[in-house]
Amino acid sequence: MFFLIGCLFTCIMLKANTIEVCSSCTIKSIKEGVSKSSDFDTLLIKKGTYKEFNIIIDKPLTVIGKSFPVVDGEDQGEIITIISDYVTIDGLFIINVGTSYTTDYAAIRVVRSKHFLIQNVVLEKLFFGIYLEKASEGKVFHNNIIGDAVEEFNSGNGIQLWHCKNVIVSQNIVQHVRDGIYLEFSDDIVIKNNISSNNVRYGLHFMFSNNDEYVNNTFDNNGSGVAVMFSKKIKMHNNTFKKNWGSSSFGLLLKEINDAEIIGNTFEENTTGISIEGSNRVRYEKNDLINNGWAIKVRGACYTNTFVNNNFLYNSFDISYNSKLNDNEFKNNYWSSYTGYDLDKNGIGDVPYRPVKLFSYIVNRTPETIVLLRSLFMDIIDFSEKVSPVFTPDNLTDANPLMRKFQ
Repeated sequence: MFFLIGCLFTCIMLKANTIEVCSSCTIKSIKEGVSKSSDFDTLLIKKGTYKEFNIIIDKPLTVIGKSFPVVDGEDQGEIITIISDYVTIDGLFIINVGTSYTTDYAAIRVVRSKHFLIQNVVLEKLFFGIYLEKASEGKVFHNNIIGDAVEEFNSGNGIQLWHCKNVIVSQNIVQHVRDGIYLEFSDDIVIKNNISSNNVRYGLHFMFSNNDEYVNNTFDNNGSGVAVMFSKKIKMHNNTFKKNWGSSSFGLLLKEINDAEIIGNTFEENTTGISIEGSNRVRYEKNDLINNGWAIKVRGACYTNTFVNNNFLYNSFDISYNSKLNDNEFKNNYWSSYTGYDLDKNGIGDVPYRPVKLFSYIVNRTPETIVLLRSLFMDIIDFSEKVSPVFTPDNLTDANPLMRKFQ
């Protein structure tokens, strides 16, 4: 049976034709090329400008641009909509997507399709960039998406996945949109090797999405870095979160996240490196938290989390807690502000480290007191709280702090 299906597919591919589209060709528009093509044909779009929108691809096709032809939607609405399986879009330069307050117009939309590939596409002057809707088994690869968003209310997302499954989003550059990459109700998604920067809201934002993985991405200078909400079994490995500054900005926000891994990431120069609320059974391991205002801010209802072999380097506050209760484990972390000793020279401090300072508790309650950050008075009350904890969790200690950075 499988042999017969394979032979049939091969026969169809052998019959496929290449159709050229250009101003001097028999076929002059992309819409006409789609209409006159057969299943599994290739449309070769030659260099030029094609003022078209609402292009519906309703059959298996490969659409390839030669020397990046421009598809100009002239702000009329959506530009390309894919409603078939086995569609490839490669090498187009798409501009001027329509803007609407009632319809999410996209440069490329994929609807209920499988086995799609969108690659080497440049998108500018867009509302939404690439919008995947109930799509699966596809790949969004090596695209450059540059918006001109200024405010959230009149801008869209660079790459959006809604009710999708088994999609790879890889090696894309996304800038100046609302959210660089957005997932909602999308499971088994892999997001890797992307750069998402200078976006109005989040570099990456996902909600109600499970069993996803994001690896080796950079989230730089966004309104906030990454927000992961109401999801479980998320793997977050080897990403960089940096320079996400603002009164309420963070490198990573976790809200209602369970059974996740945060391993090998770098959080550098963020207002808050990691902000955590209602998240349980998360393992934080081998992360570097460098020069943040708050390295980790725990807002409450976070239980049985493990922090091991992380480097806390030169943060204003290493850990902030708003409760006296602690059910989380800190062990074998390196703390740059640790002043203990190691008499037996085994690389582990002989004195436990208490990362929660009373001053961080005070700043949480009264933010204006941050002006006293480097004062002698604050040093005195922090020392008093360390000797006899009253306001901070008395069992929140790293009993085996490392004397040298974890490598």
